[in-house]
Amino acid sequence: MDVIRLLGIRDTPLSVDEVLGAVGDHAAGGTVIFVGTVREQDHGRAVTSLSYSAHPTAEDALRRVAEKVAADYPVTALAAVHRVGDLSLGDTAVIVAVACPHRGEAFEASRRLIDDLKSEVPIWKHQVFADGDAEWVGACE
Repeated sequence: MDVIRLLGIRDTPLSVDEVLGAVGDHAAGGTVIFVGTVREQDHGRAVTSLSYSAHPTAEDALRRVAEKVAADYPVTALAAVHRVGDLSLGDTAVIVAVACPHRGEAFEASRRLIDDLKSEVPIWKHQVFADGDAEWVGACE
């Protein structure tokens, strides 16, 4: 059975229950879930709107990231979903979850999964600030 249970780039709201359900596994002694939400400030500046865009290859890149994490850690189940489109303050932007035999491995694998997702998957954030300034994050990294 494939340990990668759920992956996706979606333009609809994300569900913590769906992701947690996807990684339920009796072989796991530890399950870690990370939920990234839209915050009202970034680097001390008030954010008024935010939108995520993804390259057409983003899901393929997400699968490669997930496969690397599953190969490097004793993962029994893994899930990762990221939202695209216009989001509001407090909306869920990304959820990753990893189940492993032990909690330490689950924490390490989930940290690697979210960090690699953010650095390797072509998803870009456009945020507009209260002062009218705007920036793209991830587009040129």
